Amino acid sequence: MKTIQQWYDDYAVSHQNETNQKIHYICVPAIFFSIVGMIMSIPTGFIQNTLHIGNPMIGNWASILLVFLLLFYLRLSFSLFLRMLGFSVLCVMGNYYLGQYLPLFITSVIIFVVAWIGQFYGHKIEGKKPSFFKDLQFLLIGPAWVFEKLSR
Repeated sequence: MKTIQQWYDDYAVSHQNETNQKIHYICVPAIFFSIVGMIMSIPTGFIQNTLHIGNPMIGNWASILLVFLLLFYLRLSFSLFLRMLGFSVLCVMGNYYLGQYLPLFITSVIIFVVAWIGQFYGHKIEGKKPSFFKDLQFLLIGPAWVFEKLSR
């Protein structure tokens, strides 16, 4: 298994351009946020009825999926796990409240599409393909890399 530093080094190969990096600082968290929103839009009757979890911030499909993603981050680094846990909680809370005012699924799809357009534009500037074309796990490394870069 690769270390977190090996993942960061591999990811950084196609993220050298400063403009591309700045685009990633905005678009990668936006994509993560929008995916959480789309998954939170899936009806939760099964979770709430079977598991008896009535709190909509916990009793949703996104929260369950995030537990498994956080285990991936925990295997790589405890500090990364803590950062991603904090961001995940913010995403769940933000989407919960966003869904109180706007149609969550449609809003999440719009954020997702706009953010991916930004990502591909950044890679056009960079002149290199996105890392996830090489390995899908880079879709999970992207948010970690962004938070690592921003925390410096």
